[in-house]
Amino acid sequence: MVPMNSWTAFFANKIPKNVGASCLSPIIGKMGGIAADATITKLSDDSFWIVSSGAAEGFQQRFYNLVKRGKGTEFISKSEDYCGFNVAGPKSRELLQRLSNKDLSNEAWPFFKSGSLIIAGVECLAMRVSFTGDLGWELYCEKHNQLALYKLLIENASQIGGGPVGSRALMSLRLEKGYGSWGREYSPEYWPHEVGLERLIANKPNFINKNEVESVLALPAREQLVVLKLNEADVRKSNADALGGEPIFKDGYGIGRVTSGGYGYSVNMSLALGFVKGIESGEEVDVMVLGKPHKSIVLSEPPFDPESSILRS
Repeated sequence: MVPMNSWTAFFANKIPKNVGASCLSPIIGKMGGIAADATITKLSDDSFWIVSSGAAEGFQQRFYNLVKRGKGTEFISKSEDYCGFNVAGPKSRELLQRLSNKDLSNEAWPFFKSGSLIIAGVECLAMRVSFTGDLGWELYCEKHNQLALYKLLIENASQIGGGPVGSRALMSLRLEKGYGSWGREYSPEYWPHEVGLERLIANKPNFINKNEVESVLALPAREQLVVLKLNEADVRKSNADALGGEPIFKDGYGIGRVTSGGYGYSVNMSLALGFVKGIESGEEVDVMVLGKPHKSIVLSEPPFDPESSILRS
């Protein structure tokens, strides 16, 4: 049994046992909802790297103070000491391989593997994960190396058709993959099986608010997070995509709302994430954009790489 004075009790998922392994885990709120999520990487036998939303760091500290940690266990914030870069896309492996002597093939560095990576003399913690849904790595370096590493990445990316990517592009890419975002699709109000995170609730002896999440998982989902494809003709007519907050109707009755929306340039679709109730995949609904109904289809899977074969290649 995991004692509640163990730091692993913060997280609902099982913590990686092998050095270099990572996992994604929710933190469960008092009502059984998703209070936070984090990527946890085992760096050594006695140290772990935990990455979560920077904006939620102060909020999450409250959870870290709920459990009495064992002797010698510390949570040390590195937010002011390290900087992060996301290198993603079909040529991300090629880019990093140009700058490093390490074997970055899928066999040597598979999805969700982490480790030290020296990039032209800059030491980084490299994690093979990507919020874009495409092949990619996250790189973390000490802040005094940030500018040098950025210049190296941009200079070499430009030679193979790459360049810097802004937050709007990132939001578009995550929509294509159906990835939810903290504060939009994930919050303490939503139950794990309403947002597709129930698979990350492990069968482990103890963690914060375990009884509460087991209680809500025993209930039917009140609504479901889905990916919607908006009718192209309606989007052209209004010259607007959904952004978030738009109501969703079925036969004139309100059945949900959009939480995120935008255009998916890789798949040439106007897309939205939203919560609906009583609706199955393949059904047609109306999304009200700028007060006008846009015919939309509830997709059965995300339009980009639904099998995650690219992400894991």
